[in-house]
Amino acid sequence: MVDVVTEIMINCPISQVSEYASNPDHAPEWYVNIHSAEWRSPKPLAIGSQIAFKAKFLGRELAYVYEIVELIPGKKLVMKTAQGPFPMETTYTWQVMDANRTKMTLRNTGNPTGYSKIMSPFMATMMRKANMKDLKKIKDILENN
Repeated sequence: MVDVVTEIMINCPISQVSEYASNPDHAPEWYVNIHSAEWRSPKPLAIGSQIAFKAKFLGRELAYVYEIVELIPGKKLVMKTAQGPFPMETTYTWQVMDANRTKMTLRNTGNPTGYSKIMSPFMATMMRKANMKDLKKIKDILENN
């Protein structure tokens, strides 16, 4: 089991952070490894919405579909994929620190299978590094635009 938790403080109101982060159209802007996000269901985002992502991780091209399984606007977003060699659940949570500061937490959990299972200790380290890059990028985008 891989369970990676990263967090960052963003100097913006929670509404601004959560609205930006929970919009799949923005994912390629702040996720270093995601190249595209394509809606497979009608907008707006809701439980059951499906979004297809294309990414590159550890030198491999990945294509996967996330389904929104929990959505509490301004507080929490949980999306899950079941297909592929590395079924994954990604959770975003946002917490008000004060009127203009938000703590954003990004958590990825999954049970790798096959070759990915052998690589899981290394994968967790690489995911943690990538997630921190992503959080630093979203922080930079939101604080400087």
